[in-house]
Amino acid sequence: MSLKSFFAKIFAQQIYRKTQLWATNPIATQQQVFEDLIRQAKNTQFGIDHHFDQIKTFEDFSRNVPVRDYEGLKSYVDKVVKGEENVLWKGKPLYFAKTSGTTSGAKYIPLTKESMPFHIEAARNAILHYIHETGKANFVDGKMIFLQGSPILEEKNGVKLGRLSGIVAHFVPKYLQKNRMPSWETNCIEDWETKVNAIVEETFYENMTVISGIPSWVQMYFEKLQQKGGKPVGEIFKNFNLFIYGGVNYEPYRAKFENLMGRKVDSIELFPASEGFFAYQDSQKEKGMLLLLNSGIFYEFIKSDEFYTENPKRHTIGEVELGVNYVLIISTNAGLWGYNIGDTVQFTGLKPYRVIVSGRIKHYISAFGEHVIGKEVESALQEAIIDTNIRINEFTVAPQITPNEGLPYHEWFIEFENEPENFVAFAEALDNAMRRQNIYYDDLIVGNVLRKVVITKVVKNGFQDYMKSIGKLGGQNKIPRLSNDRKIVDLLERE
Repeated sequence: MSLKSFFAKIFAQQIYRKTQLWATNPIATQQQVFEDLIRQAKNTQFGIDHHFDQIKTFEDFSRNVPVRDYEGLKSYVDKVVKGEENVLWKGKPLYFAKTSGTTSGAKYIPLTKESMPFHIEAARNAILHYIHETGKANFVDGKMIFLQGSPILEEKNGVKLGRLSGIVAHFVPKYLQKNRMPSWETNCIEDWETKVNAIVEETFYENMTVISGIPSWVQMYFEKLQQKGGKPVGEIFKNFNLFIYGGVNYEPYRAKFENLMGRKVDSIELFPASEGFFAYQDSQKEKGMLLLLNSGIFYEFIKSDEFYTENPKRHTIGEVELGVNYVLIISTNAGLWGYNIGDTVQFTGLKPYRVIVSGRIKHYISAFGEHVIGKEVESALQEAIIDTNIRINEFTVAPQITPNEGLPYHEWFIEFENEPENFVAFAEALDNAMRRQNIYYDDLIVGNVLRKVVITKVVKNGFQDYMKSIGKLGGQNKIPRLSNDRKIVDLLERE
């Protein structure tokens, strides 16, 4: 055992003990977070507008602070972006994490000096919990790769701006700098395919032990490694034994990954977002991820089947139940209040509190981390057919993760009333419209992670036949505009 792995085990034990202190006292921990947030923000514009000085209990808070999404909070965020201080949180944020928007383009999520450390510590602690549970620490002596966005940042009214993964790259601890790959220069490459090729060249002969990233991106890296080496990744990197992932569901990729690796590898799931780092897998034996209750985030949960009713009940951590689908609502030390991030979770354990990400409150596609929502595909289609004779009866969109050849893509299943004269031009217009709608999708196209949209014609009445086949023809039943799997379109293709 090396000195480094020896001390990693000691550090892991210390972090595990600290985690147990709050994990075994969840309600008191969340109450303390709640009180700290209210106290620190009571003199901000938001705090004054919502009478934080009068808030003593969660009931006071829920009466004064409604549940909002980004659009609902946008008037305050816009002031922060313009450079105003003490708006949502004291002072000014350190960074804006730029993410894909809904109805108003890009979103700017503030990251503060209070919130930023938790993004770094959570990822570190996930690895330390793995070491503590398994006793495996030799991987700390090898090279670790974190596939992420470019660390090159812009500036907006005195605040640095970039993708969260690029911002985090500036906070890699010194003790990991020598082990971390790729190089800074390679990490700054914008084109994804060029970047992956450079990463392959840099890492091929290294002792890679940990690989981390969104599964779809890592898959491309593995495929290129296999092409270069002519053998499974597990043989190229004989000491590669830990895969860390987040952002999308790994299960659709698992079989392909194990084939590419040639063997099974331990994995750790993370639940990060620009709005906060919410959970990580703390055990290889238990289902779900440990919900981080002491990380400057106060959590609320609304049952998803009640979310769109009038005044749905807002539950705190002590009121949740196993197996129920909840919409995740957060208030944070970055100044997000009663904020609906759009994710739904289910609890797999209550001692301690562990969750799985069960989806989004609305239909979406995020097979590659793009977070495409219904409004975006509807707007893109409308834009593509404007000033044409094309007429659409019905449509839905699904990802094709494992095509027979070429890059993955979004597949549009469309029943035309009046078809385009030129399908190639129509597909090009549709893809361009989608890229304008969603910056993540645009990144994936520009970076050659995805190829442009593919259009599949659905026979006349094909959607009706599908709805009839599942017993949902007529009434209030609707075809989902998009889904993150191919369950609907697989049935459509059989019609």
